[in-house]
Amino acid sequence: MIPYRRCNRLHDEEVAMPTHIPEPRLVGSAHIIHHEGYDTGIVSPFVPAIRVVDGARLVFISGVTGAPVYHDHPHRPEDFDTISPDMADQVRDAFDHLELALKAAGCQRQDVVNLIRFFTDVENDQDTVNKHQKEWFGGHIPTSTSVEVTRLATDHRLRLEIHAVAAAPAG
Repeated sequence: MIPYRRCNRLHDEEVAMPTHIPEPRLVGSAHIIHHEGYDTGIVSPFVPAIRVVDGARLVFISGVTGAPVYHDHPHRPEDFDTISPDMADQVRDAFDHLELALKAAGCQRQDVVNLIRFFTDVENDQDTVNKHQKEWFGGHIPTSTSVEVTRLATDHRLRLEIHAVAAAPAG
């Protein structure tokens, strides 16, 4: 065991962490990678690293939101009148749009290797997104980064945008 400083909202504590780091685990077309400090007792919506296997095809998915995927440019406000003000609805719609893009690219949910999540209010909305994301992916956990922005480009009513990268099976 090695000492490892673990921080939480209540206090810092030094805990003994296992020195055994699990071997990379193959999920879809990628290996889940953990490193020193890995603690199975921590619930997290992301993993530290993913290594895509040889032969996999990377698929880059444009940011998805609760707005219609196909809309006019320049933007017309009336195209976005169906956007729900409810964060849970926006999250569901964004993940529905992600599902459509994945299927069109020949991918499944477990093929997602990276998410970048843009929030307009990370403090109030991140827990809602994390909950839905956990249910949506099941046991799969991609790498993930959360970023707070002043506004999303599509429409001022949007509170979340998700950019994804998937590793499609070779073929």
